[in-house]
Amino acid sequence: QERLVESGGGLVQPGGSLRLSCAASGFTFDHYTIGWFRQAPGKEREGVSCLDASNGNTYYADSVKGRFTISRDIAKNTVYLQMNSLKHEETAVYYCEADWRDYSAYLFCTEPDVDSWGQGTQVTVSS
Repeated sequence: QERLVESGGGLVQPGGSLRLSCAASGFTFDHYTIGWFRQAPGKEREGVSCLDASNGNTYYADSVKGRFTISRDIAKNTVYLQMNSLKHEETAVYYCEADWRDYSAYLFCTEPDVDSWGQGTQVTVSS
């Protein structure tokens, strides 16, 4: 059974850092596009960062460029989102999703076609 398990969320002060993990089981990320998305209270879900594992191309939303980094550990079959200099307004539930349909990183982040979102992991940025 294919599964994605997100972890690493929590409470962090403004300006702090967190690293989110997305571990895959039942499949490997080799030919997938993997993305991190977030949904803040009262707002629409947005693509934060995506990675096309077939070519290494990445996409970052403008709001996180220079602060967030998406990466992949092939041996652990895990994708990470390193988040630095976090802001209060980035409090949200963060979701990891993956798609095998040859999406570019840009397209997956901006027009995801996800049937059912997982539970995500809560990130709260507060002092």
